[in-house]
Amino acid sequence: MAEVIREAFANLSADVDPLPSALRETAPSVEAQLAQGGGAVAEIGRRVVGAVIWRQEEAGSLYVGRLAVPPAWRGRGIARALLAAAEEEARRRGLSGLHLGTRLALEDNLRLFQGQGFVETTMHAHEGFAAPTW
Repeated sequence: MAEVIREAFANLSADVDPLPSALRETAPSVEAQLAQGGGAVAEIGRRVVGAVIWRQEEAGSLYVGRLAVPPAWRGRGIARALLAAAEEEARRRGLSGLHLGTRLALEDNLRLFQGQGFVETTMHAHEGFAAPTW
């Protein structure tokens, strides 16, 4: 999963400042996140072509993080399938819904999430930035 996450976020590094923290994911860091919350992968054949990590939040919702589909596999519904898996997990846990964060500069991501019913609620700035970045 760590390799898929790094591959998916590598091409975004030119579009965002600061660099995505996803580029620093390792097998142990992903394993720790999975142990704390969970996640899913999408496979075609025996190849992992997408990944998502989630965790339950105190507010009664499931936080969706590290939704990752490498560029060669995009446009095939993989991200939507991973979001559906997260939604099913939220239902299984009896949670009120999903929430996530995404970089404002990543317009394709914003469109994907809006198309899946997500609505903007708050904006944040990374440390050292005056204007919102995510």
